[in-house]
Amino acid sequence: MAFVFRKPPKLVTKHEAYPYQLDAVRAVKTLKYAAIFHEQGLGKTKIAIDLMLYWLVEDIVETVFVVTKKTLVQNWVEELAVHSYVSPRILSGNRRENSIALNSPVMVYVLNYEVVSTNLDLISDFLNTCRVGVVLDESQKIKNPDSKLSKDFHYLANKFARRVIMTGTPVANRPYDIWSQIKFLDDGSSLGVSYSDFKDALDLPQDGNSIQDYTRRLNNVMDQVKHFSVRETKKTAGLVLPDKTILTHFAEMEPHQASIYAEYRDLMAHELQTADGRTLDTADDILKRLLRLVQCASNPRLLDANYSELPGKFNVLTGLLDKILDKGNKALIWTGFVGNVEWLWTKLGRFSPLKVHGNMSILGRNESIRKFKADGKCKLLLATPGSAKEGLTLTVANHAIFYDRSFSLDDYLQAQDRIHRISQSEECYVHNLITKDTVDEWVDILLNVKYQAAQLTQGDISREEFDAEYMSNLSTALHESLSPGGVTR
Repeated sequence: MAFVFRKPPKLVTKHEAYPYQLDAVRAVKTLKYAAIFHEQGLGKTKIAIDLMLYWLVEDIVETVFVVTKKTLVQNWVEELAVHSYVSPRILSGNRRENSIALNSPVMVYVLNYEVVSTNLDLISDFLNTCRVGVVLDESQKIKNPDSKLSKDFHYLANKFARRVIMTGTPVANRPYDIWSQIKFLDDGSSLGVSYSDFKDALDLPQDGNSIQDYTRRLNNVMDQVKHFSVRETKKTAGLVLPDKTILTHFAEMEPHQASIYAEYRDLMAHELQTADGRTLDTADDILKRLLRLVQCASNPRLLDANYSELPGKFNVLTGLLDKILDKGNKALIWTGFVGNVEWLWTKLGRFSPLKVHGNMSILGRNESIRKFKADGKCKLLLATPGSAKEGLTLTVANHAIFYDRSFSLDDYLQAQDRIHRISQSEECYVHNLITKDTVDEWVDILLNVKYQAAQLTQGDISREEFDAEYMSNLSTALHESLSPGGVTR
């Protein structure tokens, strides 16, 4: 299929790339498939756009699919307008409109992951008649090889003339998260055809006895994919950004909160002690119960609608906000719970906050983000990581406050780097609010352990650096996992 444009767009970039971005394009532009693993905040979108323009100019492909998350579709449209003269076409949930669009002279389509699954036959037929390149943005979306979404992308993979995956956190939560993403590129050639074998080899050890062998396995992952992948961190790229300082603020539970927390803690301890064994299902159930402790340490109202006191973190938060906003700075407050966003939005009314969460429409979220970025009077944005942690540049703010954190390192890293990225001119501060003697302290240790494992796997640190940091954190984590937040006390 070859389309004829009445007036073809100029296939040149509007802005010069940074040297490390140019290096990335040069490294992968002739490859049939590639992985761009640059750390978040380094402008992977610009790299992808320059790469797509090269494909089109050289007639390697006739058109390109940019597949991203629903919340980032509009962001890609805006970025394409900033960096190129190409006007993209959005593929949506409307099958009839998609069919018309795919029979039109379009050079770049932007669509979300779910559209691919719901239009699988339509897209498959299109790929059979046209040379198409594809960029999977935030490719960790297909990290679970057993999901229907991942299977659909694996099915389509070889139909694309060029394939690129992009994520700054390919192994943020679990080292084996990278397997399905790489399978989309090379069908198992590099990391093996068996996910279960790869998972068994890369799963976090339950003790320190096999740490040296585990370190070796982690360290080998990037070696296996280095011939078709590129990775830069802010440090290795030579990008000069303002400093980022991470600060911890401790809070005490108020009495009623402490009693509710103790009740959930003791119930969990009893169930763990009486369990006959831990299967996958019970492990998932344990995580859900740990999440309840996170909720209770954050705001017991999430579990008990009758709770009317102010949780311990709230006064710490307002004191922090007074200092930040009085200086004219803007701040993001991150929480993993929609209920917390809504509650904080009400309680922090004197700061006139904006909000973004998954229960809002995409248009509503985009409007909040637009207003926060454009209106100098809007100083505070409340958000859940699931709705705003990726792809967005929010450098109008230089403070990121984590009211609570989940067990997801990806959420934590992606969310904080909304402010610490290209175009930031102010020193950045990441504030972690931790309720003393609760699961919050265990989550902090767990995220540190995951971070060390991810850094080694991605080649960001040496084995010696990993061993020094990881062994200490692992030992503490294993000890605390017996009593996270005082579970068995």
